[in-house]
Amino acid sequence: MAEDSYKTVKSPAYALYKEKGSKFLCYAYHVESVEEVAEYLEVLRKKYYDATHHCYAWRIGAKGEQFRANDDGEPSSTAGKPILGQLLSNEVTNTLIVVIRYFGGTKLGVGGLIVAYKESAAAVIEVSEIEERTVDAHFEIEFSYFVMNEVMKCIKELQPNIIKQEFDNLCKMTLSIRESRESILRGKLDNIEGLSVNFLGY
Repeated sequence: MAEDSYKTVKSPAYALYKEKGSKFLCYAYHVESVEEVAEYLEVLRKKYYDATHHCYAWRIGAKGEQFRANDDGEPSSTAGKPILGQLLSNEVTNTLIVVIRYFGGTKLGVGGLIVAYKESAAAVIEVSEIEERTVDAHFEIEFSYFVMNEVMKCIKELQPNIIKQEFDNLCKMTLSIRESRESILRGKLDNIEGLSVNFLGY
């Protein structure tokens, strides 16, 4: 996989895992921010208010720079860590996995819990549609109408995504291009007289 791409779950997914009477309801979601994580957790806590535990793990960022694992009352490192482990071993990021447990009356023990949460996370990843996405640089350019032909020639050649455009005496365009091609596009745009580039982020 290229340096400027990553794998994530495309849409919400659900799986059910059972062990010695305990039921593990497993959910996977695509997330872009910690705020989104909090929203999904709140919805699930309200829906399954009577569950014994709501354990989860998430990774955010193309390289999973931000991450967290939560045991929600299960013995330390028996729930959140195994869930996070599945995100790592499947190289999936920008993803939240929540495993909701209804206790079945039989204690699973530390080893049993680790296996159950690991298998739950694996089950929901298995049924998820995984897609590869690129890390894209976004920027806004401003230029005079007189250099329009040069700008369009550059865009035709390198084919960035045109997110927004306004053509007037002063023209504006919002563009995105995958990170590995950003410097080539920037170099060509910088050679166009009077054109200004405002970097908006990745």
